[in-house]
Amino acid sequence: MAILINLDLMLAKREMKSNELAEKIGITTANLSILKTGKAKAIRFTTLEAICEALDCQPGDILEYSDKK
Repeated sequence: MAILINLDLMLAKREMKSNELAEKIGITTANLSILKTGKAKAIRFTTLEAICEALDCQPGDILEYSDKK
């Protein structure tokens, strides 16, 4: 079981760079990279909300459940 992070896909759809998103939502590019690669163990709702606001999307556009690893 795994939660997949589709942040790269949303960034591409919005034609936005990672460093631009990091600046908009107030986190470091290193922390955003950890989230994008799926290495994060958790995400704060405030961070998720800020990402959704900046990318004009829903949490389900970014997070996806898969029963395959």
